[in-house]
Amino acid sequence: MSDKPIYKVIFYNQSQVYEVYARAIYQSDMYGFIEVEEFIFGERSQMIVDPGEEKLKSEFDKVTRSYIPMQAIIRIDEVEKEGPVKVTEIKGGDKIAHLPRSGGVTPPKGSAD
Repeated sequence: MSDKPIYKVIFYNQSQVYEVYARAIYQSDMYGFIEVEEFIFGERSQMIVDPGEEKLKSEFDKVTRSYIPMQAIIRIDEVEKEGPVKVTEIKGGDKIAHLPRSGGVTPPKGSAD
């Protein structure tokens, strides 16, 4: 393995699932976010262009750090080398349910006592 680890980060972004590679991941000082830095995009010498990879390259072009909400993270893996980045559409028939969040509000004490 190289000196610096490589991480595969899979997360939700609107109605899509992004799979990207990065060299640095941190828990953010901003509560509820993961910081992702040093995105890795493979330099392909082939003539075939993957539109998903090109979309991600242009979206993260000139991004030094990205803050991803923790609830959007599906998985983070440490890998030996980067692979192709992917964008996958979430189809309407998929069995994915977004759970409601309370926003951290706690009920007043003594109201049910």
